[in-house]
Amino acid sequence: MNRDSLLEGYLTYLAQVRLLSPATVRGYRIDLETFFSWKVGMEGWSLNPTHIRQYLGYLFQKGLSPSSINRNLAALRGFFQWLLDQGKVDRNPLEGLGGLKVAKTLPSVLFEEEIDMFLSKEGNSFLELRNNALFEVLYSTGCRVAELVSLKRTQWTWGVTRFRILGKGKKERFVFLGKKAQEALAQYVPLRDERVSLYGNKEEPALFVNAFGRKLTSRGVAYLLKKRMEELGIQKHASPHTIRHSFATHILNRGADIRIVQELLGHSSLSTTQVYTHIGIDALKDVYIRAHPHGMRKS
Repeated sequence: MNRDSLLEGYLTYLAQVRLLSPATVRGYRIDLETFFSWKVGMEGWSLNPTHIRQYLGYLFQKGLSPSSINRNLAALRGFFQWLLDQGKVDRNPLEGLGGLKVAKTLPSVLFEEEIDMFLSKEGNSFLELRNNALFEVLYSTGCRVAELVSLKRTQWTWGVTRFRILGKGKKERFVFLGKKAQEALAQYVPLRDERVSLYGNKEEPALFVNAFGRKLTSRGVAYLLKKRMEELGIQKHASPHTIRHSFATHILNRGADIRIVQELLGHSSLSTTQVYTHIGIDALKDVYIRAHPHGMRKS
């Protein structure tokens, strides 16, 4: 069996049948190619659980974290299950092999006061108004950054209060624009249209564009967010996903039903959304410790 053709066949299956995102498919490719490079010299696909444990040891030696190792195992488990379904192997060597224990960490969030500060920056230039609209929409909708940069110019005109989003697994959902996001877009979009015309990019479909009228990338959004955090002196590590986490935490803290939040975030499983209830509890505990007269007393 040709290794490369099997890999390409599996990745095509992930993209076209499982409908996984391009970023996820790239991750699977990297993990599987890491395994293939380790496997050099081993005959065929006659692997057993002992081989997999040896591979785990190899990943540990490379310094991978438990979560990264679990991701590698998930990629392998899925690949061998696909080989089994295709009749290429007799068994899945990862069957019954569990993942490593990973310490639970809560997503980083910004408090409402920090979000207010983050979104309060004013300006009149194209780049300033674009950034304001970009971050207002990110916080108003709770979108993933890949969903944000995939928004089309044709999706917005004045009066539009929601966007139809195509999320992970090609799952569609609606997200909503608050008043501030609508106002920010109203200021930005005319300058956006001028910019794409100026650089001869009238056919550019993206709503959010860079200084040269081309589609803004996810990496570009991350850079702009980090830059603004530094300019404002907000001493927290933050990424575009931090804004998404903050959106979910804030609306839950204000009484939103968790199933509504699940729908707004595009989570397929409620258990994924439930992490935000823990963030809310931690926030309450923090307020108690800081505000209650006996908050710092040890029990």
